Amino acid sequence: MERFGWMMQPENNVRAQIRKHPVFVGLSETQFDEVLRGCVLKTYKKNEKVLYSKTPREGLLLILNGVAEVFVAPGDFPLPSLTPEQPYAQKEVLEVLQTGDMIGFSSLADFLGGKTEEPERYAVDVQAVEDAVCLHIPYSVIQSLWGDPGVRDFILQQAAVRLQDVYASFAEQIRLANKWGESEPFIRRIHDVMSQPVISADIDDDVQDVAALMVQYNTSSVVVVNDNGQLIGIVTEKDLVQRVVAKGLGAGLCAKDVMTPHPFIISRDAYYYEAMSSFLMNGVKHLPVMDGGRVIGMVTLSDLLRKKNRGTLELLQSVEQSTLDNIAEIKPAMYEVLAHLIQDGIPTAHLLEVMTKLYDRLVRHAIELALKMVGKPPVPFVFYMMGSGGRGEQFLLTDQDHFLVYENPKREYKEGVDRYFERLGTEIVMHMEAAGYKRCPGLMMASEANWRGSLDLWQERWRSWALRATNENLLLAHNFLSFRYLYGEEELHDQFCNVIKQQLEKSRIFLYRMAELEKEQPVPTFDHPIRALFRMKKESVDLKKHALFPLHHCLQLLCAKYDLLEGHSLQQIDLLTEHHVFSEETADKLRFAYEVILRIRVDRTWTAHQKGRESSSEVEFNQLKTKDKEELMMALRTIRSLQNQVLVTFGLG
Repeated sequence: MERFGWMMQPENNVRAQIRKHPVFVGLSETQFDEVLRGCVLKTYKKNEKVLYSKTPREGLLLILNGVAEVFVAPGDFPLPSLTPEQPYAQKEVLEVLQTGDMIGFSSLADFLGGKTEEPERYAVDVQAVEDAVCLHIPYSVIQSLWGDPGVRDFILQQAAVRLQDVYASFAEQIRLANKWGESEPFIRRIHDVMSQPVISADIDDDVQDVAALMVQYNTSSVVVVNDNGQLIGIVTEKDLVQRVVAKGLGAGLCAKDVMTPHPFIISRDAYYYEAMSSFLMNGVKHLPVMDGGRVIGMVTLSDLLRKKNRGTLELLQSVEQSTLDNIAEIKPAMYEVLAHLIQDGIPTAHLLEVMTKLYDRLVRHAIELALKMVGKPPVPFVFYMMGSGGRGEQFLLTDQDHFLVYENPKREYKEGVDRYFERLGTEIVMHMEAAGYKRCPGLMMASEANWRGSLDLWQERWRSWALRATNENLLLAHNFLSFRYLYGEEELHDQFCNVIKQQLEKSRIFLYRMAELEKEQPVPTFDHPIRALFRMKKESVDLKKHALFPLHHCLQLLCAKYDLLEGHSLQQIDLLTEHHVFSEETADKLRFAYEVILRIRVDRTWTAHQKGRESSSEVEFNQLKTKDKEELMMALRTIRSLQNQVLVTFGLG
């Protein structure tokens, strides 16, 4: 719908809205009416084009209601199917504008410097994200108002802000282009660094012949294949030393007797960083390279270290060799690996996975050192991480957050068993502190009586939380449910998980109260676009309080309801998708939201660490890059939707 020449006056509320805008606020009522007669009121449906690229502009558009996107289409063809839910699938969004913003500043040069006959100058399209109402202000009207200093200053100020945005975005694109162009982990493929041809042996080949092959071809590994040429195992120097030489064997052994079956593999098209991550996480030094189900080469940890030595091999060795006296030397080495991963632009989820594996090795070693101090445990036990360590989100060493579970002792031995694990918990905390983990201010550590105990005690502990569903106990339960098995007897771990599942089944009212707590703390979604928001007022968001914690809590509640225990956030999303709690589309949105929030948090925390400042999870939008603002807004909306799904699931929606 259009209203030309204002033959029909706009509704009073629309007129009042226009009247308050800086372009019109200085006019008398008579002047205001005269100016309005030269303007056009236009409405646009959701997804309708507002302005087309390569179409000359005839003035400025003031958004009275709704949201619009300024974007570049990928080529000279129409995109009728574009939707705001898929803004990055086919177009590149440059700017998101909201009520009160003006569109068309890129054509201001036409007004100031004369009309151009170069339509290519207008390279962007504008599309309504939702139903919108706009006021078209022709240049003739702008000309009549240009003598007013307030109008002139406002328009030039807005143009200057847009120019600043454009330059910042342009500089960021150049920086990223240079970064990706020089970033070896993202441009170097495994087929560029693998060794060829691959040396192979038959499953029934004599072990002496396998060793002879290694000597002949100066290689540290041989792949074992079947009659069809399919990979079934690998024999490495380590295999020969451990399974042949160390045992004084040799005669009569075949490749199948000493090989490692079902070895970790990697695709020829995988990236450098993926191979490095596999070495670090799986504790191997050889990866057969596959293509179409066939082994075509071999890549080793030494190959990658020769290409780019990150000191990771020495780090892994130093963890296992450290003692209480020198374990503190591990932390700087860990941070050096982290610095390289960040510098190389490794995806945040992958970065956290690598660092979690490294920190897990450090904590396990601290536990083993503690065990040497207190002696053999009288009953089996299990050690669990909680918090960011439990969720696999640790990149800098954080406060300690863990607990101990041990097998129910016989009554006559109970006092001695309890004393033993009190000493063990204290030693573990001391060794972890020496390694760089600060003590937990809230005392959620295995050294504390409330965070260690037998199976029966933990069962009673959860029951007491459920019976007294205070906010404190609800938060304790949330932290507890982030637990991740790290060390100890797997059988006891399974028993512990079964105990917790049984208690969750009996604690539906407690879960309901946990859901009620989420309802009391809704995720902020910022209904207006962040690009416009950060120019108009100062806004901030706490990434932990407003994003990560609600995400974790909601996933925990859904997993608890459907008897799915353990797993970090991405694993929980996968589990809930497999059980049809989430659609594939919802799961993809949640993964994206999780990656966005963690990436921003890692970037900001690492920058603060490098500058020697205390990091904060509070983020001000005007300190974020343009792309980060938009993606954070999308992430918050996704988590808010998850929160609403949880409330509906528990009858609170």
